[in-house]
Amino acid sequence: MKVCIAEKPSVAKDIANTIGATQRKDGYYEGNGYQVTWTYGHLCTLKEPKDYVEDWKYWNLRYLPMVPSRFGVKVIEDEGIQRQFHIVKRLLTKATEIINCGDAGQEGEVIQRWVFLKAQTKAPIKRLWISSLTEEAIKEGFANLKEGNQFNNLYAAGSARAIGDWLLGINATRLFTKKFALQRQVLSIGRVQTPTLAMIVNRTLEIDNFKPQDYWELRTVYRDTEFNSVLGKIKKKEKAEYALSKIKEEPFEITSFEQKEGKEKPPRLFDLTALQVEANKKRGYSADQTLKLIQNLYEKKLVTYPRVDTTYLPDDVYPKVPGILKNLGYYQELTAPLLEKKLPKSKQVFNNKKVTDHHAIIPTGVKLSGVTPDEQRVYDMVTRRFIAVFYPDCKVSNTTVLGEVLKLEFKATGKQILSPGWRVVYQKDDSKSKGKKEKLMPVFEKGEKGPHEPRIDQKQTSPPKPYTEATLLRAMETAGKNVEDEEARELMKDNGIGRPSTRANIIETLFRRRYIERSGKSIVATHTGIDLIQVIDNETLKSPELTGDWERKLRLIEKGEYQPAQFKQELIEMVVELTNEVLFNKQQKVIRILDDTQKEEKDKPKKKRAKTKKVEITELSCPSCKKEGFLEGKKAYGCAHYKEGCKFVIPFKFMGKKLTNKQLNDLITKGKTTKIKGFQKPGSEDKVDGKLELTDDFNVTLNTD
Repeated sequence: MKVCIAEKPSVAKDIANTIGATQRKDGYYEGNGYQVTWTYGHLCTLKEPKDYVEDWKYWNLRYLPMVPSRFGVKVIEDEGIQRQFHIVKRLLTKATEIINCGDAGQEGEVIQRWVFLKAQTKAPIKRLWISSLTEEAIKEGFANLKEGNQFNNLYAAGSARAIGDWLLGINATRLFTKKFALQRQVLSIGRVQTPTLAMIVNRTLEIDNFKPQDYWELRTVYRDTEFNSVLGKIKKKEKAEYALSKIKEEPFEITSFEQKEGKEKPPRLFDLTALQVEANKKRGYSADQTLKLIQNLYEKKLVTYPRVDTTYLPDDVYPKVPGILKNLGYYQELTAPLLEKKLPKSKQVFNNKKVTDHHAIIPTGVKLSGVTPDEQRVYDMVTRRFIAVFYPDCKVSNTTVLGEVLKLEFKATGKQILSPGWRVVYQKDDSKSKGKKEKLMPVFEKGEKGPHEPRIDQKQTSPPKPYTEATLLRAMETAGKNVEDEEARELMKDNGIGRPSTRANIIETLFRRRYIERSGKSIVATHTGIDLIQVIDNETLKSPELTGDWERKLRLIEKGEYQPAQFKQELIEMVVELTNEVLFNKQQKVIRILDDTQKEEKDKPKKKRAKTKKVEITELSCPSCKKEGFLEGKKAYGCAHYKEGCKFVIPFKFMGKKLTNKQLNDLITKGKTTKIKGFQKPGSEDKVDGKLELTDDFNVTLNTD
């Protein structure tokens, strides 16, 4: 029996229907010599620290750095996942051939390989490698199955990425939490997360510390056209006024009038990051929201595989383009002119060298149905971009006029669209965004003179603009460098922070941990995020360029040009160096991480600070150091022996719930409370009930079982 293993039940169903495995069983489909099962995404994960060494379950500095001699994989500890794994394992161990039908990318390869590893499979493995889930694509993929070992380098890169994230994330998080956190909260550090946060923190601080400066600009109006002085920003008002007084009564003379015809090429096809940027600009969608919408469209067979970082198509897609255009019925008015003649084959669209595993995101030509309004909007972006690349260039006329008064130069520029070309695809968008008609510049003659109306405008320098999700995604793609040119961005993709498929999750993680927050469309760092970055002295952890270099090496591993063992060793050396640097740094820093309740208190008008005093629970012994006595602080009870190094603390409030004296006593003496109602979930209006318990390392946690 041939066993096919997909990533999701919905994908497994599509594959099963296509290959004739139509009998529904418990956890799989069967028929026509095939069994088709699925993994629910990740069934397996890298082992946790406690799985290697029992003592590693404790967050203690003396156990750092934690470097397993050999990394292992385990099945995720969830009843539903464990059950599905045993079904998959039973099928795999009896298989005569295994067909890996996971998502055709790095993450999909890792998900399946870990399952094969834990199931101890021995059957030969084939790989289904397709760019869409249409019936035609699945049939073509099964007719051209690839050998599983062709993707060993892809798995090696994904495995190295996961191990690297484990090594740095777990060690650095425990290191900084135990060394610097005053409160009993986690300071999360990550290989991609931390440099991304550093970029946002640096931008936030630049804006906060920005001091505006006045400057003046000299302008003049001649024949209803505004000219700007080449002096640019004039820092002294007296200088601007002096220049104005000199030219006021003198005539304005045209010294040059130049009109050049130019061309604007169609925008490139979408990769995932470009689509997320466009959706954020046009619709205000978050990166995570766009990823979910385009993934849904992929699973509904409407677009090709979305988690890509290329804007090109391979040559073999070219013959299929007319068929796709013909099936885009809703866009017939735009596609009809294209189908009347042979389609152009531009190098900006078709380039085999620029395509590796997958090509740019394009529509499949399947009839649009069963989509939500948001999915339809994203589909429209992808489809219009696909249509636009086959339209001719937009022809424009660029005008540059130079003039002078007493040898002081002025300049005016203008643009006129002569032939819209690809812009007709976006005419509705253009008409909405323009708001007013484009004003045409008059024709000037060199040497003509006449009166003009000069003036000086007072302005102020502006701070840098805060990141939006669109500009943050671009910054991650270029490792923090400001790059506008599309060609340059293409060259820098190998050195970007994270991958297109992971960037949305990184941003959402920073929001979830309250290191960043939204202010309208802007993204700004919170006090917590700023404190965390400022406490990290190690520049490697914060550097987008160095993180980008790690990403480049991971891509080289994928190409077979760099050894995974070398990448792992470099990260081990970094973790060891970082641990020694932090543990033996004489400058002690402590940061205070605020939860939601504390933030609310912080924002209230300040009251006089109450003196620390002893309270009813002073006679109890501390669960951590076993010594007697507690002190009442401003927001929490803490061990009276804090000066001797004990950091045991219990907050007055936990998840919005004020604790009674009995509950505090129970928590200290018994290690848990009775059931308490009404805890507030962070970032949600939902409330949950549960018991508070002390963990092995004496943190307070909520048990909702």
